[in-house]
Amino acid sequence: MRVATWNVNSIRQREGHVRRWLETHKPDLLFLQELKCETPAFPAGGFEALGYRCEMVGQKAYNGVAVLARLPFAVTHRALPGLGPEDAAPARYIEGVAEGITFIGLYLPNGNSGGEAGFATKLRWMEALHARAAALLADDVPLVIAGDFNVCPTDEDFAPGALPPTDALVRPESRARFRSLLWLGLTDAVRALHPTGPVYTFWDYQAGAWPRDMGLRIDHVLMSPTLAERLTEAVPDRRERGEEKASDHVPVVVGF
Repeated sequence: MRVATWNVNSIRQREGHVRRWLETHKPDLLFLQELKCETPAFPAGGFEALGYRCEMVGQKAYNGVAVLARLPFAVTHRALPGLGPEDAAPARYIEGVAEGITFIGLYLPNGNSGGEAGFATKLRWMEALHARAAALLADDVPLVIAGDFNVCPTDEDFAPGALPPTDALVRPESRARFRSLLWLGLTDAVRALHPTGPVYTFWDYQAGAWPRDMGLRIDHVLMSPTLAERLTEAVPDRRERGEEKASDHVPVVVGF
């Protein structure tokens, strides 16, 4: 099975990029984030013509997540269980089952806007995700969590000088909550196969970040033990960032 995650930063602007990428790479499941459109405006027809069923949670102008599936995919949740109504309202979460595996696609809050209140929202979100993952793993459910976590887990996960230490993506509280997911028994797929060195998934549009390779690793795929032991590939597709009018994120592809 091949699974990918990609923050496309507006699906209507990058429908063509996604269709071309699907035709080339043919993943079984592609999780998308930052759709920036309401559900009725999602361009499902073009993806269905390629053999992909589309499930999405849309929101006008902001957020939005989807899964494009060549396999039967049964959606079980369109909001993260355990969150209060205000935190759960933004379109950031989709969960479902395919081939007996539970998949979570997410777009975790950035945490830099809204001051300390905005950062507190990020932490509540991560705590609810930890609780959800713990519950699934306690039931011995094969689990994959894929998406834009908006966390650089270690200093190796961003280019030197790319972020200040006060940025929410690298604050100790964010990193501690990311580590808590790994301590549940989940495996960071990319680091399992590429344990050291820069493996970036995001390059800002500002300050020449792409040509200078001032990247971040904030898009992740976490896997439960029985799936992680079958891992065969886990790599960002850097080439996509060099395309004309590209997203500032690239797809991360995992095979098992």
